[in-house]
Amino acid sequence: MLLLLMLLLLLLLLLLLILMLQHMLLLLLLQLLLLLQQLLLLLLLLLPLMLLLLMLLLLLLLLLLQLVLLLLLLLLLLLLLLLLLLLLLLLLLLLLLLLLLLLLLLLMLLLILMLLLLLMLLPLMLLLLLLLLLLLLLLLLLILMLQLMLLLLLLQLQLLLQQQLLLLLLLLPLMMLLLMLLQLLLLLLLQLILLLLLLLLLLLLLLLLLLLLLLLLLLLLLLLFLLLLLLLLLLLLLLLPLLLPLLLLLLLLLLLLLLLLQLLLLLQQLQLLLLLVVLQLLLHCHCYY
Repeated sequence: MLLLLMLLLLLLLLLLLILMLQHMLLLLLLQLLLLLQQLLLLLLLLLPLMLLLLMLLLLLLLLLLQLVLLLLLLLLLLLLLLLLLLLLLLLLLLLLLLLLLLLLLLLMLLLILMLLLLLMLLPLMLLLLLLLLLLLLLLLLLILMLQLMLLLLLLQLQLLLQQQLLLLLLLLPLMMLLLMLLQLLLLLLLQLILLLLLLLLLLLLLLLLLLLLLLLLLLLLLLLFLLLLLLLLLLLLLLLPLLLPLLLLLLLLLLLLLLLLQLLLLLQQLQLLLLLVVLQLLLHCHCYY
């Protein structure tokens, strides 16, 4: 009997424990439901704010990306302009160099033509010199002949004065005419010699002037080439301190662009994670109910 009573008491105690445990479990479940409802309400309240913050961050990142892209485009345009300027200067230098080479070739061709012309005119000049020498010799001979004729005339005049005065008067006009003809011939020869000398001098002067003009043009082009070369060097020296910061700024902007893209991807992933968490909570609450 005592054993039965003990067993009954144990059973009663077990029943009480079971009832207490069930009651405690029910209370815990109710508390959990309340907590879940509160958490769900809190999440539902906070979710728009979080989404709004994420959208604002995304907009800020997009604006920063646009600004960075605009700066990159400006830097690229500036670099392209600088490169185009350098290319134009190089092309101008090349054109001047080609002009210098062409002028040098032209000068060499002109010198060759002048040498050929001199070689061609050399026999003619020698022939003219020989003719001039012959004319001079003829003039000397004529002068000597005139002197002899004058001497003979003087002698004849003396004889005629002694013999016949009338014959002298007849021969005198003929002698004067001969003297006039000889003077005219001498004047014509002198004019011809002077004309040939003037022609030769003019030809030499023209050739010398042409050479001087070509040399001056060559010197001017050479000076222009040197000036442009100095200008290009100065421009390079001025652009080097500008190009290095531009390149560094370009690299920094590229790095900033990469970082902004990574941050944008992270924010999008965070937004997706928030949506997934909310969906999971809703599913859990629905399953629990």
